[in-house]
Amino acid sequence: MTSELATPGMGEHPASDDSVRCTASELRSLFLFEKLSDDQLEWLCRAGRVQVFDPGLVYAEGEPAEYFYVLLSGAIALLRRIGVEDVEVTRSASPGVYSGAFLAYLRDRVPQLYNGSMRAIERSRFFVLDASTFADQMDEWFPMAVHLLEGLLFGTKNIQEAVSQRERLLALGSLAAGLTHELNNPAAAAVRAAASLREQVAGLRGKLATLAATQPGGGVLAGLLRLENEVIERIAKAPPLSAVEEADRDDAVSGWLDAHGIADGWQLAPVFVQSGLGTDDLDLIAAAVAQAAAEASAAGASAGPATMVLDDRAALAGTLRWLGYAAETELLISEITESVGRISSLVGDVRQYSQLDRAPYQIADVHELLDSTLVMLASKIGSGIAVVKDYDRGLPRIPCYPAELNQVWTNVIDNAVYAMSEASAGTGTLTIRTAADDGKLLVEFADTGPGMPAEIRERIFEPFFTTKPPGHGTGLGLDISWRIIVQRHHGDLRVLSVPGDTRFQVRLPISWIEKDSK
Repeated sequence: MTSELATPGMGEHPASDDSVRCTASELRSLFLFEKLSDDQLEWLCRAGRVQVFDPGLVYAEGEPAEYFYVLLSGAIALLRRIGVEDVEVTRSASPGVYSGAFLAYLRDRVPQLYNGSMRAIERSRFFVLDASTFADQMDEWFPMAVHLLEGLLFGTKNIQEAVSQRERLLALGSLAAGLTHELNNPAAAAVRAAASLREQVAGLRGKLATLAATQPGGGVLAGLLRLENEVIERIAKAPPLSAVEEADRDDAVSGWLDAHGIADGWQLAPVFVQSGLGTDDLDLIAAAVAQAAAEASAAGASAGPATMVLDDRAALAGTLRWLGYAAETELLISEITESVGRISSLVGDVRQYSQLDRAPYQIADVHELLDSTLVMLASKIGSGIAVVKDYDRGLPRIPCYPAELNQVWTNVIDNAVYAMSEASAGTGTLTIRTAADDGKLLVEFADTGPGMPAEIRERIFEPFFTTKPPGHGTGLGLDISWRIIVQRHHGDLRVLSVPGDTRFQVRLPISWIEKDSK
């Protein structure tokens, strides 16, 4: 960074160059000063100065904001620090564009630091004014304007903070409602299964006592216990059945039970089918019971006429009902285990989504983040929208702020669901794709909604801009998402849209960047 007379270090202002004169006519040609009087323009020329900079840094982000710069000729780029790099935000060659200490008139009500860096792209001339002089003259020349600007700046800031808070609360309420819905189903199933389990265990104990009382020895009872263990093992290995297969097996088992004189066999049949028992298995059980009954009867006959002789049909009925209790007990235990496991999984998804007890900046798998967000939004997505996951599981874990990325996924998915709901009554397809793209990780959200016209696409990342009706959106979701992706992660967020195919594309760096301290 140089002037025509000196080459100061970074953060220093170049010395004045008396050969470069400030003229009122040149200042008047700039849109910033065109309404000032001749006396005001002359005062500016006396109070300020013209500086020439060679290509390079003019001032750096975070340094004390000591000067107000107005471009007279040349070209500049404005940059913001993201991680360890300065990222270009905009560039201009238009005379009159200004930067630097332009909030000096607010004095100590805001931190007087450069909120970005400015670089001269080519040899450039600036009109330069000391920040304190600029603030004093604003107060003297435009006292009402200063008050209005203060009100606008702080009022807008307060409104944005309030609306952002409301946006977070609305999102939290929506996610809480979805989570409640998701948790309620397995919790209710576990409660119902536990209540039924109590009844089945009581029946199992009663039937076992009856069987024990009717057996002349322990051999038959031991055989029944072996049968119970076999049934439990069969339940664990039973393959899932289609509705048609289940109905066919139910009919076959019911017919078998009726043929063997088992009263109310239709109640036992579904339990046996769910346990993986078919008519072949029942034949084996019947044969074993008949043999045991015959042996018991023979033993009873030899003991004398006072000893009870077993009826093999009654023994079969008692055995099958006891096995039914045992099977249903195991099925209920499996249902409780599955329900509690589902609850535990949901709690894990919540922790993944909220990143509770985890470092804000870490190495994370974007697929885990996407899946946890989909779980949280399941009730909002609804059954009419198909979710297609086209994941490249070979992608590496990346350095990121996971909780903030989850906020981005939430905003984008919510917008996609809303667009499809408005266009096709809650039906459509949401496709989430991940892939490597030119050294970055691409996450793409595609929906089959109506699309966005060009004039809407150009504004969707503007704060407070929304196409939703009042009460349905604040217009900050995509603005926040853009800031998270671009400013926090040094990434890229863009949208492509035609009718029936809207795609939000997020590109994130794969390599490590230094944690942003802001």
